[in-house]
Amino acid sequence: MATHRKPKQNPLAGSTARTAATLALAGAATATALEGTGHATPAITVDQAKTQVAGYYRQAEVATEKYNGAKERTDRARSALDRLQDEAARRTERLNAARNALGSFATAQYREGGMPAGVRLLLSSSPDRYLESAALADRAGTRQAVAVARVRHELRDVQQVRSTAGARLSELRREEAALAAHKRTIEARLAQAKEVLNALPAAERTAVEAADGAVETAGTTGTAGKAAAHAALTAAGAVPAAPAPAASGRAAQAVAFAYSAIGKPYVWGATGPSGFDCSGLTQAAWQAAGVSLPRTTYTQINAGRRVARNQLAPGDLVFFYSGISHVGLYIGGGRMIHAPHPGAPVRIAPIDEMPFAGASRPA
Repeated sequence: MATHRKPKQNPLAGSTARTAATLALAGAATATALEGTGHATPAITVDQAKTQVAGYYRQAEVATEKYNGAKERTDRARSALDRLQDEAARRTERLNAARNALGSFATAQYREGGMPAGVRLLLSSSPDRYLESAALADRAGTRQAVAVARVRHELRDVQQVRSTAGARLSELRREEAALAAHKRTIEARLAQAKEVLNALPAAERTAVEAADGAVETAGTTGTAGKAAAHAALTAAGAVPAAPAPAASGRAAQAVAFAYSAIGKPYVWGATGPSGFDCSGLTQAAWQAAGVSLPRTTYTQINAGRRVARNQLAPGDLVFFYSGISHVGLYIGGGRMIHAPHPGAPVRIAPIDEMPFAGASRPA
């Protein structure tokens, strides 16, 4: 009778098979959906590429200004540390001299010690000479006390200088770490912008660069390259045949310098003479006029006095974006000379092409 019974089925077997089948179907459906999605994803448009590239350049410029500020602080900390180390060396020399003098007194005292003064007087063949020597010894004791005080003073000074130098060294290491971090951010954002551009067909890449006013192309390096860049800018109407009338005095000199820099490449962290970033250009322009400006956009805006937009004059510094991350040199007629970003050399542009944040007049 047992041989006629149906074999007992594993209750999990059917469930497992159904689950496997369901997963297989789901996987196939997912693969089909993903494949379809992949084919359906549209290529990036010129406008999208322009927006992405502009965003990466903006982020790189913000990081560049932070880099410039960190570099300025790093340079100050390094100079201060060098001065403190020199001072510590000088004070250590004085401390050693004071210690040597004190050692001489101690040696003389040891040689004369061990015998009470009354006994030495009794044994002296010349009491008068002894009393004279005792008076000299008292004065020597006073000098010894002065020597001890000098050693203590010099020791305190050396310790204080070394402590200050230690703090400066810690500050220097912090700023160097910040410098490296900002540099990595800049390089990453520029690499992302380059990746977007490289993914475009040649014609569309040219369109994106042209829309931004960039004229830098392969082979535009050296003197011939700069001449070609300047010629391209002139042909596009970006460089007038003669500069517009500028403000008098130092402002005129700053404007003249900025005109002479047209066509030179944007180089982040650079202050010339062969390349500039935005704040490096304005700093160099006013330096040529004999006026020292801070290094970054967010410190340059506080140089001189603030001016309203409707009171702008050639030579004024014009700032953009809410974070004060870009600056140009106003030349009149609603235009400025500025260093835009990598790929777009120093050029003339309307101040309306970016969100205006303020202006200052250095002199």
